[in-house]
Amino acid sequence: MKIIVSIKQVPVRDSQLRIDASGHWIQENDLSFEINEPDAYALEEGLQLKEKHGGEVIALCLGPARASQTIREALAKGADRAIHIEEENLTSFDTLGIAKLLAKAAESEKPDLILTGLQSDDLGSGQTGVVMAEILGLPSATIIMAVETAGSGIRVKRELEDGWFQNVEMPLPAVLTIQSGINKLRYATLMGIKKAKTKEIKRLRPAELGVTAAPAAIIERVYLPQRTKQTQILEGSAKEAAAKLVEKLKFEVRVI
Repeated sequence: MKIIVSIKQVPVRDSQLRIDASGHWIQENDLSFEINEPDAYALEEGLQLKEKHGGEVIALCLGPARASQTIREALAKGADRAIHIEEENLTSFDTLGIAKLLAKAAESEKPDLILTGLQSDDLGSGQTGVVMAEILGLPSATIIMAVETAGSGIRVKRELEDGWFQNVEMPLPAVLTIQSGINKLRYATLMGIKKAKTKEIKRLRPAELGVTAAPAAIIERVYLPQRTKQTQILEGSAKEAAAKLVEKLKFEVRVI
């Protein structure tokens, strides 16, 4: 089974973020970066499928030169080789442009399965995987909790709302977006780190893939949310006040 796993490099969680001078994105020159956590679970799922059924895992990454660090991490964990689409200015591509680049690079490999994380930690649109599937004309499923082979296809378990799940049988090839937390992430071993230095990384440029930056959606402004304080007095008896509080927590704050 040939599996492509799309991975992204994002700022380390809990980083102190500052808006850049243009107001269109954050300052990145003083940040540390890591693999996007949802993509790490997609990679783990791909590696486990390879261990069960054989084949190879190819890490596919779109990003600047610094993303090679994240690619090496994927190779050290067990990916067999990698494709790096080098682009320094990712903000010049919207979700459709990014999906076109990834789909074009994946298409020539003729994979049986393409895995992505559910969403990215920086933008969080949750659209790249399904847009890739549409471009490639492949069946897709999202929020995947488990994958197993079923004859010439696969059976997947999808997470729905309120504790419900859906089991779906799909033909191959297909595109899946993997839910975070479905597996325990592995660490790269010392031997894996050594082997990663000799594994192939194919480097491409957007122009080689025939995709240019022509975004249909543009980020106009990035800004920090305003912090505000508001006090409300809930009138009535304790029972009436409790009912009002539950209603506000459920429908206004949306925490229950």
